[in-house]
Amino acid sequence: MTDLLHLSAAETAAAIARGETSAVEVTRAALERIEKVDESVHAFLHVAPDAALADARAVDERKAAGEPLGPLAGVPLALKDVFTARGMPTTCGSRILDGWYPPYDATVVAKLRAAGVITVGKANMDEFAMGSSTENSAYGPSRNPWDLTRIPGGSSGGSAAAVAAFETPLALGTDTGGSIRQPAAVCGLVGVKPTYGGVSRYGLVAFSSSLDQAGPLARTVNDAALLHAAIAGHDPMDSTSVEAAVPDVVGAARIADVTGLRIGVVKELTGPGFAPGVVARFSEAVDMLAALGADVVEVSCPHFEYALAAYYLIAPSECSSNLARFDAMRFGLRVGDAVGASGGEADAPGAEEVMSRTRGAGFGAEVKRRIILGTYALSSGYYDAYYGQAQKVRTLIGRDFAAAYETCDVLVSPTTPTVAFPLGERVDDPVAMYLTDLATIPSNLAGGPAMSLPAGLSDGLPVGFQIMAPAFADDRLYRVGAALEAALDVRRGHPLLDEAPVL
Repeated sequence: MTDLLHLSAAETAAAIARGETSAVEVTRAALERIEKVDESVHAFLHVAPDAALADARAVDERKAAGEPLGPLAGVPLALKDVFTARGMPTTCGSRILDGWYPPYDATVVAKLRAAGVITVGKANMDEFAMGSSTENSAYGPSRNPWDLTRIPGGSSGGSAAAVAAFETPLALGTDTGGSIRQPAAVCGLVGVKPTYGGVSRYGLVAFSSSLDQAGPLARTVNDAALLHAAIAGHDPMDSTSVEAAVPDVVGAARIADVTGLRIGVVKELTGPGFAPGVVARFSEAVDMLAALGADVVEVSCPHFEYALAAYYLIAPSECSSNLARFDAMRFGLRVGDAVGASGGEADAPGAEEVMSRTRGAGFGAEVKRRIILGTYALSSGYYDAYYGQAQKVRTLIGRDFAAAYETCDVLVSPTTPTVAFPLGERVDDPVAMYLTDLATIPSNLAGGPAMSLPAGLSDGLPVGFQIMAPAFADDRLYRVGAALEAALDVRRGHPLLDEAPVL
């Protein structure tokens, strides 16, 4: 594997700026790497070599003209296939959008283009971001580069696999209930869910509008901070975007000092259900933070135990509404609208029949499960008992966070209860799959930012350490994360896959 792909994103951009390499050379190296290993990893649904090389040449031309380059100019990136991007298909991992080419860029995609970041392709994902293993993709699962028989997490599993396999230094994912942080944890990466409203959702195909948030996946805390800064900020095209100053996440990542910070260990997120090896790595990391000068205390967030149940009423309810737009009438798949054998109009199915056939054929089992659950929770006579009660629990979880932050600057926990599990192990047990997001869901419900970063290995597989902070205090994540990263000095690499079997 070329040395270019061993560099961090920041190092790559700096080498391009100094003239030691070019954006075209770096992009070609990434494309060659994808061609070599992605048949095994299946991180990508679509690769766009011509467009990527054209964008890279534009970066090199800007440099040759003496124009200043941004801190990520020329760096390749994998874009989760839930973001619209001109010139590339957007499927959301679903057959119902097979072949759809959107006519516009998502705001974050436009920002990446302006920053000179090179999007090499669209990454695989659980269908409409509904899943924790990427096994719900209509186009087949991605695989964990640490062990190709295991899941890379989800729903941003393809994005995480691309970075972990050294196909790209950066990726963009989305996090609705942990879908950035959980893949980051099991693939040995840094993944961040920014504060809700801190990054535009315009052009992000909605699953759950009050929970979805775009964010970075990278191999270092500094790289994640640079990507976070590139995509953050208010967007008038997004009604949920907040007019607030973007925290100095890049500066915070370079402080790497936790002296005097108050760190709360969430009691409810370290107990039964968490594997001993995961808890051991987490405890070691907490001890390191204490040794670095942080004041570590235990805190209780008693309503966190209801977060999973509340999430699986709120998110499906919003998905039931959002996915109603996929009706076979406006775009995407259409099934069963041909006339009958006799060719007469009487043989042609009506709009409702076409819609039913299309949604039946186009949506996978997990998406159907959540649409049905959400529609039931919103139905007359059940709305208050289910959706309404779940929103009350959401309020209580927010109050738990607020009370904890009165005495702590950040909260910490393991990111996931276990390391990556084998492909196929939980596909027939939805509850076991849902429990993967036990520790990540509370931050989505409350809207605060959260980060996962590597905390070592258990049974040879990565363990994630989660840091949570108050809304718009995203910089605290990077300050604590950079300090822990330096103290742990964890190796973010893995077997290089150069001899990986073709699956």
